[in-house]
Amino acid sequence: MSKLEVKKVPSVEDRALPIFAEFDEMLDRLRDRAYSLFCTRGGSDGHALDDWLRAEREFCWPATELAEQDSEFELNVALPGFEPDEINVTATPRELIIKAAHLRKHEKESEEKGAKVHWSEMHREDVFRRVELPAEVDVDKISAELDRGVLTIEAPKATEKAKQQKQVKVSSAA
Repeated sequence: MSKLEVKKVPSVEDRALPIFAEFDEMLDRLRDRAYSLFCTRGGSDGHALDDWLRAEREFCWPATELAEQDSEFELNVALPGFEPDEINVTATPRELIIKAAHLRKHEKESEEKGAKVHWSEMHREDVFRRVELPAEVDVDKISAELDRGVLTIEAPKATEKAKQQKQVKVSSAA
């Protein structure tokens, strides 16, 4: 089991890290692909969600599971074939963003072993996943571990006291 570093963003409004821009660009490409699938089918009603899910699969969004307990959320993400140093986890009080990018490409590994790959169903692409949480979490206490290809992120719910401490008073200029 390997611990991973979690980039902790204490404010939902703080979008300064490059991961947020990367995710927005990827989401634009995904949206374009889903629309393209919709148009290719002739735009018939009732299949827009199917088009969106197919586009997500094409962009290699990993399978996930979000479980809620009384005091925390637990997110499990399937990331077989990724090493801990290839996975970035970013957390805000209301979302978790996972980006996994291979540092070494599969083709190079095969060539080094003297093997020529004729075909492969092993996905070796970079993946993104963003999960919006149903309640605020305490960003400072979030942890992540990778064990046997499954990334587990534990995100304790924010207490009422912690929420009150984060509130900012706005005063009038008058």
